[in-house]
Amino acid sequence: MKKISYYICLILYYAIGRHLPGSDLPYGFGTKKIRRFLCKRIFNKTGKNINVEHGAFFGSGRDIEVGDNSGIGLNCRIAGPLKIGRDVMMGPDVMIFTQNHENSRIDIPMNLQTAPKKPVVIEDDVWIAARVIILPGVTVHKGAILGAGAVVTKDVPEYAVVGGNPARIIKFRNGNQVQNSEQIQNRNTGDKND
Repeated sequence: MKKISYYICLILYYAIGRHLPGSDLPYGFGTKKIRRFLCKRIFNKTGKNINVEHGAFFGSGRDIEVGDNSGIGLNCRIAGPLKIGRDVMMGPDVMIFTQNHENSRIDIPMNLQTAPKKPVVIEDDVWIAARVIILPGVTVHKGAILGAGAVVTKDVPEYAVVGGNPARIIKFRNGNQVQNSEQIQNRNTGDKND
């Protein structure tokens, strides 16, 4: 019965729920509740008060977890395995990738060379601004801010504010110094190339 419910909710989301107006629009009354109802039956795990906005695409949704008071922004495109913590804000047009194409073999077309999936983890109290791109295997640690348009290729330390392509640390919200940001980032990711 759970499997049937999953498929019905998935079909209803992509046929109707995804196209309902944004939850902040005056004529969008009830749309947040409808999408929440459907996604609670689609995602692996959902917390309380989640918000999935208009146009969000998440494939099958099977490997996605969303924590309490977190949202998936307007027209976002995300894929699992993905874990979103509590109190995460996500702006419009964010893309989170968990898989890429290989290009190491020249005897096989690149579109047939698929790399294994690498999970993305977004910890608690993170702000992901508009049009951020997060690549496979990245962990965004607690309290971080990803500036608009950032392309996040490496793990982001706690309370870091990052921006740019590729994303670089601009400052820390907790007062840490930026001058040694590369060493701090390497320490958090486990790199020994200091």
